[in-house]
Amino acid sequence: MKILEIRAMRGPNYWSIRRTKLIVMRLDLGAMEDKPSNKVRGFPERLEKMFPSMYKHRCSVGKPGGFFQRVREGTWMGHIAEHIALEIQTTAGMFCGFGRTRETSENGVYNVVFSYVEERVGRYAAKASVAITVALVADEFYDLEKDIRAMREIREEERFGPSTGSIIDAAKTRDIPFIRLNRHSLVQLGYGVNQKRIRATISGQTSSIAVELAGDKEDTKDLLAAASIPVPNGRIVYNEDEMYSAIKKIKFPVVIKPVNGNHGKGATINVKSDKEALVAFHAAQKYSRRVIVETFITGFDYRLLVIDYKFVAAALRTPAHIKGDGKTTIKDLIDKVNEDPRRGYGHENVLTEITIDQMSKNILKNEKLKMDSVLEKDRVLLLKTTANLSTGGTSTDVTELVHPYNIFMAERISRIIGLDICGIDVMAPNVTEPLSESGGAVLEVNAAPGFRMHLAPTEGLGRNVAEHVIDMLFPPGTNARIPIVGVSGTNGKTTTVRLIAHIMKSVGKKVGYTTTDGIYIQNRMLQTGDCSGPASAKFVLKDPTVDFVVLECARGGLLRAGLGFEKADIGIVTNITADHLGLKDIDTLEQLAKVKSIVVEAVSREGYSILNADDDHVFNMGRNVRSKIALFSMEEDNPHVKEHCDNGGLAAIYENGYITINKGGWKIRVDKVTNMPLTFSGKAVFMIQNILPAALTAFIRNVKIEDLRLALQTFIPSPAQTPGRMNMFEFQNFTVMLDYAHNPAGLRAIGKFLEKIDASPKIGIIAGTGDRRDEDIREMGYLSSELFDQIIIRQDRLLRGRTADEIISLLIEGIKAHDKRKPIKIITNEADAIEKAIKRAKKGSMLVILSEAVPVGIETVLRLKEAEDKVKVSKADIPNIS
Repeated sequence: MKILEIRAMRGPNYWSIRRTKLIVMRLDLGAMEDKPSNKVRGFPERLEKMFPSMYKHRCSVGKPGGFFQRVREGTWMGHIAEHIALEIQTTAGMFCGFGRTRETSENGVYNVVFSYVEERVGRYAAKASVAITVALVADEFYDLEKDIRAMREIREEERFGPSTGSIIDAAKTRDIPFIRLNRHSLVQLGYGVNQKRIRATISGQTSSIAVELAGDKEDTKDLLAAASIPVPNGRIVYNEDEMYSAIKKIKFPVVIKPVNGNHGKGATINVKSDKEALVAFHAAQKYSRRVIVETFITGFDYRLLVIDYKFVAAALRTPAHIKGDGKTTIKDLIDKVNEDPRRGYGHENVLTEITIDQMSKNILKNEKLKMDSVLEKDRVLLLKTTANLSTGGTSTDVTELVHPYNIFMAERISRIIGLDICGIDVMAPNVTEPLSESGGAVLEVNAAPGFRMHLAPTEGLGRNVAEHVIDMLFPPGTNARIPIVGVSGTNGKTTTVRLIAHIMKSVGKKVGYTTTDGIYIQNRMLQTGDCSGPASAKFVLKDPTVDFVVLECARGGLLRAGLGFEKADIGIVTNITADHLGLKDIDTLEQLAKVKSIVVEAVSREGYSILNADDDHVFNMGRNVRSKIALFSMEEDNPHVKEHCDNGGLAAIYENGYITINKGGWKIRVDKVTNMPLTFSGKAVFMIQNILPAALTAFIRNVKIEDLRLALQTFIPSPAQTPGRMNMFEFQNFTVMLDYAHNPAGLRAIGKFLEKIDASPKIGIIAGTGDRRDEDIREMGYLSSELFDQIIIRQDRLLRGRTADEIISLLIEGIKAHDKRKPIKIITNEADAIEKAIKRAKKGSMLVILSEAVPVGIETVLRLKEAEDKVKVSKADIPNIS
């Protein structure tokens, strides 16, 4: 078996709209295509032995043990790899339950689809599932534990920490989207102008001065002491002599910690001797040149959490520890504690496994103990000097026990330091008495405090503290989203996107949009090239200046990774015609329609799916959408439109020369198409088809009819406004039109326009696209022969899997099938073909350039046009002497 390709879906996709995180593995079974599971001796038994927990997999049988039944009856290895990929991820602590395996048109090749939690783990699981299947077939040993361990390690590297994750979960409950901005904990909540940022539990509005203060324990202590808040007596030291001098004044026991450390790093508590102090000093200096020596306050370790300057939770923290029974070694006692099902690797569970690090070794050495020592009965041995959960500590919720004075103090501290989110570490006999009376003290104030101890304490009530962060960043009623319009279809996508962007800009919106030409923010191109995929959508949604987004969603990006957003306000599908068939296992118009329908199926319930009622493939998408529906049609009497509007629906139609909105049977005329430059006085019928959904979008977004009319009248097709879309250049004796038409439907639309143009001869510069089917390339040749009197064949820069000669031969076959005598020239370089055609153009002719490299084509034509204009000007400057 051979893996041909692994793709990761990160948004609504071809396989599922709601399950956005899917791995798609294209798998060639090879010889195993003829060997289903029931024909491999002993395979079912070996599978059940390796994965007894797979009994829970119901599969299509619909009951526990259903998958094993399918294996015994006989199923293909791709299907088995799917279930293995799901099971090994679940075993590694990431529950994954969705999968499906589908054969392709290529014999023995399957798309194996399954869910993932972390993408890198999903990709690993894809490869491992095939390797495991191969080993089971061959009856060979396979080290499954190695894979499980590797996936857990990858998960810990990739996943959000519990604090960041809890904030994201809280955002989801408020329908606030998020984008991860780096591999760590920097996250954008919301889109465009409404976005906020967090990095772990630091928010974008957290004061940088406050974070710096909290990181400097000396400054923090000075500020708190000046505000009459109890803090331990202490001094800053830089060397061993200063440390010993400080200890002499403060007296043992002491705490030694770095000035600008955090999360307990480099801190040692309850230091009782010069020897321990020396070890602790060097441990602290690993994190800071300046070291604090301060009085060790006896009592319990508490954490008070303040968010938005309001007290929200408190926890009692206990360092990792064991309790002796007089019989068991320290090592075995630790192993026994780690057997607690609540403990796990890293942050996978409520508690973290206890590990023996250098801190633990130092403690054992000071206590004159070893790992094989037997701890006497009832003796409690602390294995860490700090109570962090990440090192195996435990927590108990004490929120409701905190004295009102201590709540007042905590909120006051957050104001003194200036931290909107802060964790205050307190050492005290209890928190039920005022700190000033109990003899306790504030040890530290932490920026980016961990939430885990409050979210899931070892004992007591869990507190949804993350919700307070979201309410702070987005007070109830605040909108975190901005309007998103997604546009898909075979032809007309780019022009429709540009037109919608123009309309919304004209009514004051700051628009970001993506097309196959590039990414635009407020009409400024920031990236060039085909930017119709999910990465480009994310680019726009991350921009903090944008308040309206229009996104071209092309087939390639949808199949490669899914949509770049989880839902839209408006989705548009322009049309479905044969294009790109035979690529990525999309072989039929029905399959292509399913790909394009992703955009409208992802529209929110309150939004609108705008569908072409003249195209049955598009109209039928309405059966699967959850949103409201609006239709558009070139025919006023389209039966779908009539029924829809009779039932109170919304549509845009072309009637009696007008673009008209039909709202529940009432007509609202926008303007005559002859007043809209984009239609070339009504000659470019396919441009009218692009205007209809754009006008509907504007109407839905409450653009006034007079503003819509003006926007349509001022949208002028040009190389700047609509590059590569019917760009007209008037030379002195002939006309040049440059267009991106790259499929038969697009070429037919150009043909209908040319029928209304009085020019002769009509010359076409054409090319074939290498990744299209033979019949598609031949059809481009045939249609070109129908439309043009003369043909120049050029070649795309990217051959996409074919040779230039092969593509040219297929085009010529198509041309000759229509007219064996059609004049044909071959000039492979696009710029050369354009230049030679223009220099040889006859008076009254029309040159149509079907351009792949639109910027290059436009630049070449403009250069030649400018040269002609200069000649005209220079001739006009010659004086008339007669």
